[in-house]
Amino acid sequence: QVQLVESGGGLVQPGGSLRLSCAASGFTFRSYGMNWYRQAPGKERELVADIDITGGRTNYADSVKGRFTISRDNAKNTVYLQMNSLKPEDTAVYYCRRNGNIAYWGQGTQVTVSS
Repeated sequence: QVQLVESGGGLVQPGGSLRLSCAASGFTFRSYGMNWYRQAPGKERELVADIDITGGRTNYADSVKGRFTISRDNAKNTVYLQMNSLKPEDTAVYYCRRNGNIAYWGQGTQVTVSS
C-alpha cells in the first residue's frame, strides 16, 4: 500500500535551518508529482511547495520563496524540503502529499521555530 513517511522536524531557533524528508513506498515514485503542505494551529492546511516528476519544475508559496527548496531523489523514492531562514510563522505540522487521482498524505512532522 502507499506509504509516505516524513522525518526531520524539530525545534529550531529563528534564522535556523531544517531539512525534511518524505520516504515513499508502495507506488512508482518517479511517476508522480509531490507536494509539501503545512498546517499551523487554528489555520487551514496550505500548499508550501510542489515538484514535478523529474524535479525540473518547482513552485512555492509566496511566504517561503527564496527560503525553502523542494527537491527529489527518484533513486531513493524520497522528496525533500530544505528550509532556511526559518521564522516563527513557519511553525506548523508539515505533510508530504502525492499527486494523482487519489491523493495520499503522510502523517506529518512537527516544525517549531522559537527562541
